[in-house]
Amino acid sequence: MLLFDRHPIQAIVCDIEGTTSDIAFVKNVLFPYATARIAAVMGQIAETKAGQDILAQVRDEVGEPDLGLDDAIAQLLSWAKADQKVTPLKTLQGIIWAEGYRTGAYTSHIYDDAADYLSRWHQQSIPIYIYSSGSIAAQKLLFAHTTAGDLTPCLQGYFDTTTGPKLDPDSYRIIARTLAIPPQELLFLSDHPGELDAAAQAGWQVCAIQRPGTPGFAPERRVVKQFDQLPLQQAGA
Repeated sequence: MLLFDRHPIQAIVCDIEGTTSDIAFVKNVLFPYATARIAAVMGQIAETKAGQDILAQVRDEVGEPDLGLDDAIAQLLSWAKADQKVTPLKTLQGIIWAEGYRTGAYTSHIYDDAADYLSRWHQQSIPIYIYSSGSIAAQKLLFAHTTAGDLTPCLQGYFDTTTGPKLDPDSYRIIARTLAIPPQELLFLSDHPGELDAAAQAGWQVCAIQRPGTPGFAPERRVVKQFDQLPLQQAGA
């Protein structure tokens, strides 16, 4: 049994941006790459099932069932420039990022301590999950193409905005039910105070990760700078 501050933990759930990976990689590499290709790629896939699904999701989001392709593309671009966490945009970004990884346009950043501990926890049979605003497809791509190699074998599963907003406690309740683990036996690691608050309200154990450039946290918040500083230990150790 794994203990976090003497509390039993059955699984660890990690955020990505600012937690396992540098925010700069996502903001300065992935987002611009996708935004520059939204119009072209959406035009290419418009008649495919994936394209039709994205178009339907955009129409649902804006409440316009007859929204045309050009207007949908304009809406997707508007969301991208405002960094909105909406499912159709995240789905399209995932499709575009797959192209970038496939062509070798970039390799995803991961902090050395995060890569080390994801591997260690996996070797210790500790289930690790990811909960990010990026689509599940995009999450898998990121962890499959890191500077430390393919880390997807270390991960048990993924959650994204289709589960619910990361600032909503109900999203964390849904994840707990999905995993069939009591909320108090789940540990969430994130750099975002609102996400940590939401998880804590749902009964989870939480810990803030403060990477370079991360804003400060409230004094009462449990904060570490690297995964090796987490107060985790095996029961009886």
